[in-house]
Amino acid sequence: MAYNEFAYFYDEFNEDADYQALFQAVKEQLYSHGIQDGIVVDLGCGTGDLTLMLSQAGYDMIGVDLSEEMLAVLREKAAELEIPDLLLLNQNLLELDLFGTIRAAVSTFDTFNHIGPLPMFEKAIEKAAFFMEKDGVFLFDVNTPYKHKEILGNETFVLESEDALCVWKNQWQPQQQRTAISIEIRYHDTGDSFEEEFFEYYYELEQIREICKRYGLRIEQVQDGEDFGPCRPDSQRWFIVAVKEYTQTQQQIK
Repeated sequence: MAYNEFAYFYDEFNEDADYQALFQAVKEQLYSHGIQDGIVVDLGCGTGDLTLMLSQAGYDMIGVDLSEEMLAVLREKAAELEIPDLLLLNQNLLELDLFGTIRAAVSTFDTFNHIGPLPMFEKAIEKAAFFMEKDGVFLFDVNTPYKHKEILGNETFVLESEDALCVWKNQWQPQQQRTAISIEIRYHDTGDSFEEEFFEYYYELEQIREICKRYGLRIEQVQDGEDFGPCRPDSQRWFIVAVKEYTQTQQQIK
C-alpha cells in the first residue's frame, strides 16, 4: 500500500509519535550488535524522520518507499538539513533491489502490517534478509493482533490538522487476519476531498518467528513497540530484533 494524498498530511496527523524514543531504541540495538556505521536501509521510510536521524548519526542510509509522494516530502526535509548523500528508492518491498549488501534494516510504524496476506508478508521478509550481511540486524515493528481486535476494530477516528480533516474508518475482518481501512481527507480551504482504501494485516508472533527463521533471521528479542520495555498482553505494537545468522551464499547451500 502507498499513501498518496495522505502523504502530505502524514506528519501533522502523526505528530504524537515519539521519534526520539524510537531513534534511541534503534540506535541502542544497532550499537549493541556492533553496528556503529555502514549501510542501513529504512524499509517503508515514509516522510523519513527516522531515516534522517540515522543519517545524522553517521549511517549511510537508504530510504525505500512505494509512495513517491512520501519520498518527495523526505527529499525536501533532507535538503533543508543539507543531507546530500541520501539514497532514496521508489520500490515495492516485494521487489526490493538494493544493489549490494547492508549491515542492517529498519522498518517502523507498521509498514509490514500493510503487506499481506501471509505469502506476501513472507516474500517481503525474504527480500529484506537476502541483502543482509551475516550478523546483520533487522529491526521492525508490527501492530499486534490485540490492537486490531480491541483498538482498531470497527472504529472510526477523526483526525484534524490546520489544513485538512481526516476521517479514518476501520472494518475488522478476522477471517482474513486484517482490518479494512478507508481514509477520507477534506481540505478546509477548498472543500475538496480525496479517499484512499487499503488493508492492514496482522500476524501471530509464532508465524513471524517461523518465517524469519526460514530466511536465516533469528528473532533475538521482542519488545513493546511503544515504550520498548517488556511485552504485555495488551501491547499494541511489537518491536522485533532479528539477527541474520548466515550469508546468502551459505543460505543457498543450506
